[in-house]
Amino acid sequence: VDKKNTSSESTRCDTTTSTAIRSAGNRRKFKTAARGTSGRGMAWSNMKCCSKGGGAVDVRASLPRGVNGDGTAHVATWRTPKRRFEPAQRHESARKRCVLTLSSASGASADFGSVDQSQSGTGSALNAFWRFLRPHTIRGTLLGTTALVARVLMENPSSIDWTLMPRALIGLLALLCGNGYIVGINQIYDEEIDRVNKPFLPVAAGDLTKAQAWVLVVLLAGGGLAAVLTQFGTLTAKLYTLGLFLGTIYSVPPFRLKRYALPAFLIIAIVRGVLLNFGVYHATREALLLPFRWSPAAAFITLFGTVFATVIAITKDLADVEGDKKFNIGTFATALGVRGVAFLGSGLLLANYMGAIGAAFLAGQGNFRMAVMVGAHALFAALLVKSTVALDKAKYSKESVQEYYRAIWNLFYSEYLIFPFI
Repeated sequence: VDKKNTSSESTRCDTTTSTAIRSAGNRRKFKTAARGTSGRGMAWSNMKCCSKGGGAVDVRASLPRGVNGDGTAHVATWRTPKRRFEPAQRHESARKRCVLTLSSASGASADFGSVDQSQSGTGSALNAFWRFLRPHTIRGTLLGTTALVARVLMENPSSIDWTLMPRALIGLLALLCGNGYIVGINQIYDEEIDRVNKPFLPVAAGDLTKAQAWVLVVLLAGGGLAAVLTQFGTLTAKLYTLGLFLGTIYSVPPFRLKRYALPAFLIIAIVRGVLLNFGVYHATREALLLPFRWSPAAAFITLFGTVFATVIAITKDLADVEGDKKFNIGTFATALGVRGVAFLGSGLLLANYMGAIGAAFLAGQGNFRMAVMVGAHALFAALLVKSTVALDKAKYSKESVQEYYRAIWNLFYSEYLIFPFI
């Protein structure tokens, strides 16, 4: 924060782009900005609060750095009136009252950039809603669904019926609603924990009240369920309802199975691995009036996706150890330590990639494109090893853990990008 226009009458922080800074007692909005960006996509400059008499208090040590635990970075703009500081109070006040809050901004690319959020009203409300949906999970659902539908259509080109497009879009919207419900209900019941682990989330940050969050999750669950019941068959509706139920008992007391490491990772693996892949594949064939049968590609992505979802489930808590220990949430990270879980996750995913390469050789001629299956998964395995080595060299710092987890999600996205062509 550059020092400008300071005087003996007041303290002022002036900046040039936007980063959200929250003060303890009430919200004070600072225009902020940044000069140059880090490798994680977050921009930084000389972080100083200008003080009375032209002095400057360096508050960098008190501000969390890097990006969100899910690999995202949010920038907003808040403004503050002039504030008087006594010289003896400058440093302590700056440390206690300035807390940098980072959260996701907008769109896929906005996770790693700066977007001015100084607008109020509709703009800020939409931004809070978008962050409430957890954009990295939205992208996973979008990519997974699109890839599965594309694969079925590529396998059955003669069955393509463009009049089904509205129904397909309704199905996609229903999945996004279910995704939003699951991550939303979790934020409602994790408000206290998120204030420690993920203060950038809108409920924890106070950008959404609990009442508003409840309205959103009810609308999301109700809208998604209504769409599935009216547009798809009985089995698809049952699978969707099962997903909502598992998402509920994961977060909501008295079950709150997220407190226990084994049930927690099983729920995530089932929902994102089995239900998403099998459910979308089945619903697509059903809509095209095709009898259900497992194709080698569909069987592969369901098994591969389930193992990958397991890796996501056990590594997602790497950056949350502090808050999870404080609130007695049992995770693999709290039990085995960050290093142990990182190596466990990388080991499982590496075995998954080796299994994919082996499947290309064992499935027989014509089932998979050898160059894509072997080449792509060998490349992904190499990128995974690189990320794990970088994490170990960085001694498992907060920033390196967040970078590692973002790399895991990028590999997840990449798998669905190549899936139609395997």
